[in-house]
Amino acid sequence: MTISAKYVRFDEQTLWVELSDARVIGAPLAWFPRLLNASAEGRAGWELSPCGIHWEALDEDISVEGLLAGRGDITRQPPSVV
Repeated sequence: MTISAKYVRFDEQTLWVELSDARVIGAPLAWFPRLLNASAEGRAGWELSPCGIHWEALDEDISVEGLLAGRGDITRQPPSVV
């Protein structure tokens, strides 16, 4: 069975995603700076995709796989350790 997102909602600090297997997973908005800094209207502009959630206006994509693995925004490289 493939697990997919069914619904998305927010509170002040958390992204909540209802999954097709009836689980609800929460992730801190701090993991996703584009969502953290977006207006309520911008956050509400989500669309479900086959792999996760997409916000066209925010240029943000979050995969269900990444949420389940506990990964936040991986679009930026972490600083290298010398």
